[in-house]
Amino acid sequence: MADDKKLTTRAADFSAWYNELVLRSELADYSPVKGSMVIRPNGYGIWERMQRALDDMFKATGHQNAYFPLFIPQSFLSKEAQHVEGFAPETAVVTHGGGKLLEEPLVVRPTSETIIYHMFAKWTQSYRDLPIKINQWANVVRWEMRTRLFLRTLEFLWQEGHTAHATEAEAETEARLILGLYREFMEGWIAMPVITGQKTEGEKFAGALRTYSCEAMMQDNKALQAGTSHNLGQNFAKAFELQFQAENGEMAFAWNTSWGVSTRMVGGLVMTHSDDNGLVCPPRLAPIEVVIVPIWKSDEERARVVEAAHRVRAELIEWTGRGATDRLRVTVDDREGVKPGAKYYEWELRGVPLRLEIGPKDLEKGSVFSARRDTRAKAALPMAGLPAAVATLLETIQGDLLAAAKARREANSHRNVTSYAQFKEIMEGPGGFVYAGWNGDPAIEAKVKEETKATIRVIPDPEFRSAEAPTTCLVTGEPARHEVIWAKAY
Repeated sequence: MADDKKLTTRAADFSAWYNELVLRSELADYSPVKGSMVIRPNGYGIWERMQRALDDMFKATGHQNAYFPLFIPQSFLSKEAQHVEGFAPETAVVTHGGGKLLEEPLVVRPTSETIIYHMFAKWTQSYRDLPIKINQWANVVRWEMRTRLFLRTLEFLWQEGHTAHATEAEAETEARLILGLYREFMEGWIAMPVITGQKTEGEKFAGALRTYSCEAMMQDNKALQAGTSHNLGQNFAKAFELQFQAENGEMAFAWNTSWGVSTRMVGGLVMTHSDDNGLVCPPRLAPIEVVIVPIWKSDEERARVVEAAHRVRAELIEWTGRGATDRLRVTVDDREGVKPGAKYYEWELRGVPLRLEIGPKDLEKGSVFSARRDTRAKAALPMAGLPAAVATLLETIQGDLLAAAKARREANSHRNVTSYAQFKEIMEGPGGFVYAGWNGDPAIEAKVKEETKATIRVIPDPEFRSAEAPTTCLVTGEPARHEVIWAKAY
């Protein structure tokens, strides 16, 4: 780091900026176990708000929470061939317990399809038992070789949804429903615009029939896979004998889906919005939305402005204009011996969306002085009607963050790339999303990845496709089977 105050800039070293910001804004810290992290209160507060919002969405669509064991019999993973092949390199395996060699090794869950569908099979006899729509909030372990705080760690927190249905159509509807729900959350709460679509065969989840993804663009123009939803077909049902008696009396295998998002979204939030001064947190996810800083020079002034600051805080948190269960989250920084400028710096670094300053002159005017974290715009706000004005300003900040992120994504999306050479120049230079034709050949997909490190992020859903679909493959010139989005990714 250049000095004790300033972060490395994004332009100088985006990776160093990200790591420093996560540590300095007290989102997370490195743990003694290599590759894993400690999530600090500031970071966990963001994750808690993500959990609450998503949990409400899941329950509103008929899902129930449950919990399944951390340890999975090793034999379970081998029952679905693609699944074991996909996860074997990342598994942590327990071979001893209680000082004795285990009869069967246990895998520390990398994901829970196998054990959950084993239990679904136990609970399902008839079509009347379907659908089963379960979600669990849990930790998982994947033995990653290259780790980065929030984005890729040995252990991380997530939710994983698992469902069983009587028909393929129901499973497909479920997978698409969740994809839309994820997009709604990411854009409405994280203010992180995403492109939805289907993964290629080479990029889909191990064992899935189809995988759908939400892809976001970070400020360094790389893509972040922010969430996935999988139509698993009947692969796991057949592996775990998840059968039911259909209405016609015949036995049939269930159709499954699985879907998940993780603490990786906190990293996505950081890289979508933050700046060289620190974290920028969307108000809906901020553990603290408003910090009030009283300003004084004498003991007499201190008594008046501190009293006023706490009175304003009480008015803000007691206001129920957003609903009784959605109170404004406000704190007062009345520490002595710390200059106002140092307080501003600290709260900017921690990403609090709005700062209110109250000094003797503000009291005389019956107003407070506001400073937005995102744009750093400042303005006086009357104390009369302040809670409603603050709430409106926070919603404005939320909307402006999404609009700015969308504008940045579009400015760095390339839809008129006419040659593979031009594509390579983009990937070697500024990067971004390249919309282009692909002939559907996995060998071409692999060739591009090897030569440029770019991958097909998604075959985009119709609303994200170009007005004039490309007719030829960017690489071979052959007829295009799909328009796809290429990008380097985390």
